[in-house]
Amino acid sequence: MDRDEEMGHGDRSLLFIGDEDDDLGADRDGGSPPTSSDEGSFSDRSDDDDDARAAPCGGGDERDAPDDGQKGTWPQSYRQSIDMLSAVPSPTVSTLMAASPSLTKFGSSFLKAGSSFFLKKGEGSSLPLTRPLLPPSLSHLSQSSLHQRPVKQSEDNLGLPPRPPGTHEAELPERPSRACLKSDYIELPPPASKCSSGQSIINGFNVLCGVGILTTAYGIKEGGWLSLLLLPLLGGSSCYTGLLLKRCIDSSPNIETYPDIGQVAFGIFGRIFVSVVLYLELYASCVEYITLLGDSLSSVFPSAHLSFTGVNLNAHNLFAITMALAILPSVWLRNLSLLSYLSAGGVIATITVIVCLFWVGIGEGIGFHPSGAVVNLTHLPVALGLYGYCYSGHSVFPNIYSSMEDRSQFPFVLLFCFTVVTLVYAGVAVSGFLMFGESTMSQFTLNLPQQYIPSKIAIWMTIVNPYTKYALTMTPVALSIEEALPRKMQSYLVGMSVRTCLVLSTVAVALLFPYFALVMALLGSVFTMLVALILPCACYLSIKKGAVPLWEIILCIIIIMIGVVCACVGSYTSINQMISSR
Repeated sequence: MDRDEEMGHGDRSLLFIGDEDDDLGADRDGGSPPTSSDEGSFSDRSDDDDDARAAPCGGGDERDAPDDGQKGTWPQSYRQSIDMLSAVPSPTVSTLMAASPSLTKFGSSFLKAGSSFFLKKGEGSSLPLTRPLLPPSLSHLSQSSLHQRPVKQSEDNLGLPPRPPGTHEAELPERPSRACLKSDYIELPPPASKCSSGQSIINGFNVLCGVGILTTAYGIKEGGWLSLLLLPLLGGSSCYTGLLLKRCIDSSPNIETYPDIGQVAFGIFGRIFVSVVLYLELYASCVEYITLLGDSLSSVFPSAHLSFTGVNLNAHNLFAITMALAILPSVWLRNLSLLSYLSAGGVIATITVIVCLFWVGIGEGIGFHPSGAVVNLTHLPVALGLYGYCYSGHSVFPNIYSSMEDRSQFPFVLLFCFTVVTLVYAGVAVSGFLMFGESTMSQFTLNLPQQYIPSKIAIWMTIVNPYTKYALTMTPVALSIEEALPRKMQSYLVGMSVRTCLVLSTVAVALLFPYFALVMALLGSVFTMLVALILPCACYLSIKKGAVPLWEIILCIIIIMIGVVCACVGSYTSINQMISSR
């Protein structure tokens, strides 16, 4: 690839998103590769070589690594863990082979990437001399890319001059290369070719078209018909801030991920704050998955219950606990490449649910009946949070950008994805509310009559989709906790214990707050406003200060103010309604 990979993660599996250039020791901007004795080798370091021990892993300029190692740049696991959440399967035969752990036994060796624990400076790491299961053309392509220095400039046509070298760039340490990873926990297939524009669009759809689409019709019920105007407003603002993240990445060759942007903008505090916000958002998404599974299965089997030693569980609680236990083994998996294939089917699952909605409305005779208020100011903040959650993909946009073969196409990819998903969200919201009116539930799939075949298909799609995505969504959170532990505690058993505790905690939170729409509105009001609106503008103004025109400064300040107001009002309304519902 053209960047150094940081870890070895699991949900959002590196299939398109690899790091050929970084694996070879070159940075994104064409830094000098390490000396190699073999044309096809990654590196030829010796564990006994004092000079190699003193040099930072990853090549590039010979900048000393920080003394505190991984602790100074927590989290190191972010890059690859988030890569898995967005990757889609490559259509090539070599990638299909690479994704199968059993088939790799017939290869020369299986390339492993660690769970996020990096060797400190001074600890060597032996590397395979060849990359298995990749066609020669890709290897030659990687080698030839070392001799080309890509032009780094902003290509979003917004008229900004390139950022001159500043003091901020020195604040971010050189990223360690894939060679510095331990391989104790998570196994990844070898990286394949980079993403084309079409594959990046699919990645974008897979991130944006999530479970939020189920609540858009409920948003009209809460906020009224005029609340639909919030969709293009939030969509346009989020698309613009996505371009701001791209420009932040282009400002320095050392910036790869969202936490990197936070560190360059506001130092180590910015990195930690951004990381914590992103991980809390992922954790809360897993809570929503558990609630969604409980609601969906209880609608299929409403009479299910369990009474044991004085404990009475209704259908929702029973299925929430049961599905969490069923998900737990997938969270323990060392190789999540199969789940990444399944989670990439999220786009197909979303399309299927949409088709089933129209099928029931048109083919089964339910019809569309105009009703509802024009605007409901009391509950409008809830609709704002629900719509905001639909655009919570900014944590993955830097990874999608870095994985693209032609990065100049990223603005088009971003604009296309946001335009299409906004139209889809609006269409589903209007159709769902016209079908069910004031009886619309938090998930429109719960309103679908169970006797119809398309209703059954839609319900089971909403069950399978979060089941396959839970482990991939939780893995970045688990890896960040594991790498923060003392080195002597970094073992596979400790990792399993951490993952088990995280799963059990999401069940407890889901049972304590079983309000799917209100919790989603809270997430959209707090985390999405932070990640999608406030932080991109704040980081951009900090990194590019002195090179930003006045009109753009004003625009960023307006977006920040909108985000702050929406976060305060939306979170207050959501929490207040949850308290009232208890």
